[in-house]
Amino acid sequence: MPHPSSRISGITPSGKDGWEVHFDAMSRKQAGEDIIMLSVGDHDFDTPSETVEAAVKYVRSGHHHYTQLPGLPRLREAMSKLSARCTGVATSAAEILATPGGQAALFAAVQATLDPGQHAIVVAPYYATYPGTFRAAGAGFTVVEAHAEDGFQPDPAAIEKAVQANTRAMLINSPNNPTGAVYSRKSREAIADICRRHDLWLLSDEVYWTIAHGEHISPRSLPGMAERTLVINSMSKSHGMTGWRIGWLTGPEPIVSLLISLNLVSTYGLPDFVSRAAIEALENDWGVEEIARIYDTRRLAFLDAIRGINGVTVRGSEGGMYVMLDIRAVEPDDEAFAWRLLDAEKVAVMPGSSFGDAAAGCIRISLCQPEDVLRESARRLRRYIAGHGRETLRHG
Repeated sequence: MPHPSSRISGITPSGKDGWEVHFDAMSRKQAGEDIIMLSVGDHDFDTPSETVEAAVKYVRSGHHHYTQLPGLPRLREAMSKLSARCTGVATSAAEILATPGGQAALFAAVQATLDPGQHAIVVAPYYATYPGTFRAAGAGFTVVEAHAEDGFQPDPAAIEKAVQANTRAMLINSPNNPTGAVYSRKSREAIADICRRHDLWLLSDEVYWTIAHGEHISPRSLPGMAERTLVINSMSKSHGMTGWRIGWLTGPEPIVSLLISLNLVSTYGLPDFVSRAAIEALENDWGVEEIARIYDTRRLAFLDAIRGINGVTVRGSEGGMYVMLDIRAVEPDDEAFAWRLLDAEKVAVMPGSSFGDAAAGCIRISLCQPEDVLRESARRLRRYIAGHGRETLRHG
C-alpha cells in the first residue's frame, strides 16, 4: 500500500507503551482468573438511571438527526453554567465547544494553539494521551517533572527553564491523573505568572474537578488568565458517562468560534439523543454528588487499609479516582513490581512510569472498585510486600 502520513505514523512511537500489565491482566481475567483490576479508570457502576431513561425517551421520540456543529444551544448553555461553577468565571454559551469526550476537547485545544514545529510544555506525571496529542499536531514538547517527594506539585523554576522562543502553550492536569495530586493555589499562581510573562496559552485539564478533595481552583479564575486559558472538561467522570463521549472546551469566544470549523471537518457535531440526555444530566446534576462521595469514601478507605505498610509512601492522592504509591524502598523498578504483584497476588496496577519518568518507582491504584474489593487488594498488597521484603533480604 502507499505510505501513510508521517502525522499519524508518529502519534504513538513503536515499542512498549506501558499498558502491557493492564492488557495481560484483562486477558487473564477474561480467561477466568480471579484478578482484581486496579489498572484502569472506568467506573465500576452504571450511568445514573435518570440519564439512561432520558436517552431512551429522546431516541424513541425521533431525535436521530444532525445537531449544530458546536453543540445544541441548550447543551452549550448547560455546559457554560457548569463551567462557571468549575472555573469560578462567568461563562457564556459562545465560549463553549461541545466535543465527543474530554480527549476530543484536548485535541481541539492543542490544534487551536500550536502550529507544526512550535513547542509546548507538559507537566508530568501526565495522562497517557498527552504526548500523542501534541505529535498529532506536529508540535514539539518538553516534559517538566513534578516530583513524588513534593507531592507531585509542579516546579515553577523547572517550567521557567523549559520555555523556548517558540513555546506557545503549557498543559496541566489537576486533580491529576495518575497521581491524584491537587495543585495548590501557589502552584497555579506561579504557572499563571509564567504564562502571562511569556504570552502562553494554558491548557488546563479539569475533568476530575468534581472529585477534588477540598476546593477546586481553576487557573482560568486567576488575574489575566481567562483570555489565555482553555479548559478541558468532560461528563465521563463527573456524571458517570464514560462511554457516552460527551465533553467540552471552555475558552475565549474568538478561538471557540474558529474551532467550530474543526468540528466541521472532524466530528460534524454530536448525536442528537445523547446531547439531549446530557442536557438533562447537566441541568439536574444527576450523579455528581454521589460519584464524588463514592470516590472520596473509597480513597480514604484504601489509604486507611494500607496505613503502616513498610516501604510504601503515599504521594499526591488528594482527589480524582486514583492513589499513587511510592514503592521505591521495596522495588525501584515499578514495572517489575507490577508484574510480580499480578503474578503473586492477582492484583493489577499501573506502573507509574507508564505516565512519564516523573512517576517512575510508583504504582497507580485505580479506585474504580467497591470498597470491600479495595480493602482486599490492600490486604494482598500488604502480604506481597511483606514476602517481597523477606525475599530481598535472602537474595540481597
